[in-house]
Amino acid sequence: MDTRDMVMPAATELTATINGTAVTGRSNETILECARRHGVYIPTLCELHDIDHAPGTCRVCLVEIKVKHADKTHLVASCTTPMQEGLDIHTRTPELREMQRLQVELLLADHDQDCATCIRHGKCDLQDVAQFVGLRQNRFYDPARVAARPVDESSPALIRNMKRCIRCQRCIAICRDGQGVDALIQINSGLETAVGLRHGLTQKNSACVTCGQCVLVCPTGALGERDETDRALEMMYDPELITVVQFAPAVRVGFGEEFGLPPGTNVEGQIITALRQLGASIVLDTNWGADLVIMEEGTELLHRLAERKRPTFSSCCPAWINFVERHYPDIMPMLSSTKSPQQCVGALAKTYLPEKMGIDPARIRVISIMPCIAKKDEIVRRQLVHDGVPEVDVVLSTREFARMLQRERIDLKSLEPSTFDNPYMSEYSGAGAIFGTTGGVMEAAIRTMYYVVNSRELEHIEIEQLRGFEGVRTATVELGGEIGPVKIAMCHGLKPTRQIVEQIRAGKSDLDFVEVMACPGGCVDGGGTLRSKKAYLPYALKRRETLFAIDRNRPVRQSHRNEQVQALYRDYLGAPNSEKAHHLLHTYYTDRKIEMTQTVREVWADIKMIGKVY
Repeated sequence: MDTRDMVMPAATELTATINGTAVTGRSNETILECARRHGVYIPTLCELHDIDHAPGTCRVCLVEIKVKHADKTHLVASCTTPMQEGLDIHTRTPELREMQRLQVELLLADHDQDCATCIRHGKCDLQDVAQFVGLRQNRFYDPARVAARPVDESSPALIRNMKRCIRCQRCIAICRDGQGVDALIQINSGLETAVGLRHGLTQKNSACVTCGQCVLVCPTGALGERDETDRALEMMYDPELITVVQFAPAVRVGFGEEFGLPPGTNVEGQIITALRQLGASIVLDTNWGADLVIMEEGTELLHRLAERKRPTFSSCCPAWINFVERHYPDIMPMLSSTKSPQQCVGALAKTYLPEKMGIDPARIRVISIMPCIAKKDEIVRRQLVHDGVPEVDVVLSTREFARMLQRERIDLKSLEPSTFDNPYMSEYSGAGAIFGTTGGVMEAAIRTMYYVVNSRELEHIEIEQLRGFEGVRTATVELGGEIGPVKIAMCHGLKPTRQIVEQIRAGKSDLDFVEVMACPGGCVDGGGTLRSKKAYLPYALKRRETLFAIDRNRPVRQSHRNEQVQALYRDYLGAPNSEKAHHLLHTYYTDRKIEMTQTVREVWADIKMIGKVY
């Protein structure tokens, strides 16, 4: 019988006490969940409710319980212990507090003590819990054991520092169960237990696609982006260089909360002001590149539809491209060859822009601010480096940009907003803005493709069928003309994407165009966005709503009506998909398949989580 067909019994209410106060519990919840509902704080480290992860490994959520009619009390992990009728729960006894302190002290025994150099300094869950339990000493600290723990710096995007890992296994859970990539595993046993990469591979050469979702759930500095704030600042400080800075659609709506503004606030104008204060020579909008991508990708798709080639996959997301090259290289011919908006802006900032502005291209350095750490991996792809010169020189994640402003004492909240003023590469349409959320690329493409086919605008340009938050959404859109109806799909998160890809490979799909964003929610929840303590993607919908509001309020809402994009084709490229456009704005892909096979022993170890001893 399929367990999905089973009807789960309804939860029943029960009575209990927490710290002497009567509470109502539920039969389907843990002690931790009940305590949270009643506003009682219990410290946790490994548990993360948003991804249904409660392995009970850190043991800092200990509580003292006494079962009804029992004589003795017991210490249990509240995240894994279910509620019972008549349970007497205490969260603050002297013995309990001492046990929690001991647990944190043990966690720190082989943990890097140099917090000042940690990427999570001041924003670390482990620091918070140590403060909460009143840690007074660190009797078990072993520098030699810390030094022996590995640090993997092989990736251009992601650094995995096991000296700061507390073995909470959140990263394994999100990689395996959330994203379906399954690159991370638990290795060794006992005191040597650690998180590693399958088959002992390095970060750079593994099945990891650098989506960065593991970074978002890590409670410490064990996982983080390769920090390049110094390199970017040095470029902006250098009087001999012309720094061109672009920022993505999602950054403007996923940044303000770091400076005390409500989540989802559009801080586009303040970012422009901040960049000029930092010394950026020219500030551009990646949204302009998004409009340009629609012109190229939309034209490419119409040609494929006319030739009855199906389906075509979008190519804007670099983690998705990594996923294809490493896991499904056989579908590479189905990928659009159009570069991402970041790379289109970078390529033209070093060719078209200097020609129009009379600037020496050799002096230009392009810095991108992105909600994505896979963008760091993207800019070093050999296809995107020409004669040793990359199209984009540095990528800063949203987190790095926040740290950059804070270290330069720039308070975003107090800045007066500015506007883009570059006459060549900064105008954008509403279609470009919604690139930052899942379904936005597809919706923007349909608006322009309909116009190309029918020589008139699509009457209802908001395609509500694509605006849900399920992992996969499909719709059929009538394009008219010789094209007729097209079946489209949007996927976000790689686990549902894998399901769609498998259906297509098996010949069980009739889709024409598929948009894929590796991160759940799209770029607004990319692996480079701000981290939230004890929560995974808490502001996804607020950021998404703001992007849709930007679209609704733009005077131009279709990419083909962007006058600066029109001028680019008129003065420089000729037409979408022209020879020059292909040279500058299109790319190719490489088979980098990683065979992810498991032995029976490895499968059994995964099932039993052998070695989970702390």
